[in-house]
Amino acid sequence: MRIVHVAHQQYRKYGYTRVNWAQKLFYGLIKNDHHVQPFSDRDVAAFEAPFGIRDLGVKKSNKRLLQTVEAYQPELVIVGHCDIISNDTLEEVRRLCPGVVIVGCNNDPLFVPENDAKIRHRCDVVDAMFVSTGERELQRYAGARARLLHMPNPVDPSVEFYDASARPAAELKHDLIFCSKSEAYTERGRIVQDIHDNLANRIRFHTPGSFGVPGVWGRDYDLALADSAMGLNLNRQEGLHWYSSARMAQMAGNGVLTFTDGSADFASMFPAETLVYFDSVEELKEKLLAFHHDDDMRRHWAGNCRQYFHREINNKLYAQYIVEASMQLPFSHPYVWQENHG
Repeated sequence: MRIVHVAHQQYRKYGYTRVNWAQKLFYGLIKNDHHVQPFSDRDVAAFEAPFGIRDLGVKKSNKRLLQTVEAYQPELVIVGHCDIISNDTLEEVRRLCPGVVIVGCNNDPLFVPENDAKIRHRCDVVDAMFVSTGERELQRYAGARARLLHMPNPVDPSVEFYDASARPAAELKHDLIFCSKSEAYTERGRIVQDIHDNLANRIRFHTPGSFGVPGVWGRDYDLALADSAMGLNLNRQEGLHWYSSARMAQMAGNGVLTFTDGSADFASMFPAETLVYFDSVEELKEKLLAFHHDDDMRRHWAGNCRQYFHREINNKLYAQYIVEASMQLPFSHPYVWQENHG
C-alpha cells in the first residue's frame, strides 16, 4: 500500500532524539512491505523558511505536503503530531487523491487541555483517530467525523534490544530508574521524593532529570535503561484507561522490571507476572523492596514482560493494526488491545 506518513521525524536532532513512537510506526509500516513516504512537517517548515525560522515556514510546509501527495498519490495518509498541517490542507489532500483515507494518531495525554483541543480539532477531518489512551476514555470525542480507536505504545526490536532481565542486579549500575523533567499537570514528584528519601540508602535509585541529575536522551537514555534492574512508570496523571507514557514500553522492552499504577487497568491486557501494579506509594515501596531482595523473581517477571511486549505489542503488529483499522479490513492478528478492549 502507498502511504504518506506525516509526523515529526526529528531530523534536526541529528541522532539525539526524544520519544520516537513516530519512527517506530514508520519502521513498522516498512517492515510490513508498505511503500511509505515520510513527511516531517516541522523540519520541512524550518528548511523552507527564511533564516531557518520555523514559524515563517508554516505555509510552505503545507504547500510541500500537497505537492508530495499529488506526486505520490497515496491510498492512506497517517498524520501524527503535526500541528503545522492544517485541516484545510487535509481536505485539499482529499481533493487531490479521491478515495484516500486520512487518519490521525495522537500519543499525548487527554488531561492536557491543549492536546484535548488538538484531538477534537483533528477529529473533524480525519476518518479515524488513534489515541494512546483506552477507548473507554474516547467517547468525549464522539460525534465528529472520526472513528475512535486505541493504539498502544509498542516496542521495536531494533530499538528495545537490551535485556536487563538476563543479567543479575549486581552486574547492573542501577537498582531503580525514573527519568522525567516534566512537572506540568502532575504530582508524581511526591512519589519520587518519598522513594528517594526513604529507600535511597537501600537501593541505587537513578533519577535523570531530578535531584540535580542531568536528563538523558537518545543513546544515553537507551544505555541508562540497559543498566537498570527496575523502573518506575509514573505518569503525570493516573487512572485513565490504558493510558501510559511511552516509557512503559521502553523500560519493559529492555527487560527492566516495570512498576505502574493499577488504576489504568493494564491487568486486562497483560498476563500475570509481567507488569507490577501498585495502588499506593506504601505498596509501591513494599514491592520495590520485595523484588530488590529476590533477584530471581525480578528477572522472571521482567523477562516475561519483555517477551510479551516483543511478541504481542511490537511495532510491526502496531503498524499493521493501524493500516487494517484505517482501511476497515479484517484483522489479520488477534491484537491484545482489541481482544480485551471491552
